[in-house]
Amino acid sequence: MAAEKPIKILCVDDEANVLRSLKRLFIDENYEILTAVTGEEGLELLKKEPSIQLILSDYRMPGMNGVEFLKEVCEKWPKIIRIILSGYADTASIVSAINEGQVYKFIPKPWNDDELKVTIEKALEVYFLNRQNEILTRELQDTNEELSQINLNLEKIVQERTDDILFQNKVLEFAQNVLHSLPAAVLGVDPDGLIVQSNRISDELFGNNGQSLIGKQMTSSLPENVRVFIHSITAAGPISDRFVINGRLYLVNGVEIKATTGQRGKIALLVPSEESPASRSLP
Repeated sequence: MAAEKPIKILCVDDEANVLRSLKRLFIDENYEILTAVTGEEGLELLKKEPSIQLILSDYRMPGMNGVEFLKEVCEKWPKIIRIILSGYADTASIVSAINEGQVYKFIPKPWNDDELKVTIEKALEVYFLNRQNEILTRELQDTNEELSQINLNLEKIVQERTDDILFQNKVLEFAQNVLHSLPAAVLGVDPDGLIVQSNRISDELFGNNGQSLIGKQMTSSLPENVRVFIHSITAAGPISDRFVINGRLYLVNGVEIKATTGQRGKIALLVPSEESPASRSLP
């Protein structure tokens, strides 16, 4: 286990020789050993050094004992790994240390140096693993928050697009109703002669039993005179003529579409007239 900065270990014991032994034991390790002779002193040291990663504490000390000390450490600095050292171990003491101080391990005195080193190393691995898990958890939470925000934005965009489509459909429906309500026949033909617009009166005049002309070719659906008239529409400007259809005179106007979108085509408007039919009638 590697660390850029020395790992800070706090050793708390009322016996100075024990503290000296622990310092000697870890002299070759990348550890910074801090010491305190009482639990109260240990708590004061923790206030100044909150970055301590592990605590080794004696169980029996004057004043605050090891369990009381580690219980307060657990409440204020829960991320620190806590280990009890004691030469007076009994079942009640071990249970109390685990339940109240939530200690990582209870090590009897005198300890085996190699076993203590391994225990400290494994305990620190747990510390850094917990810290890494916290970092990953925070990153995951941040990512989830970002994804939630993205989803909210997407939902907003989808709703805006949906509202826009609904509005456009409403406008299109209204335009179609306007066309069908006009007291005149309206024909729209694309550059290939395909009928792309035909209102109700136009369908009644030229459709088979009033069927829609949209999607049909002009050459097979419209009378010759109307076809010739539509062919004669150019970009030069609007043109007009008169036709008799089914015994009624129609004033016919034609214009070429010049849309900014690049759409091209021709429009013919046939308005019924109250005048008497002229001699020019459709075959």
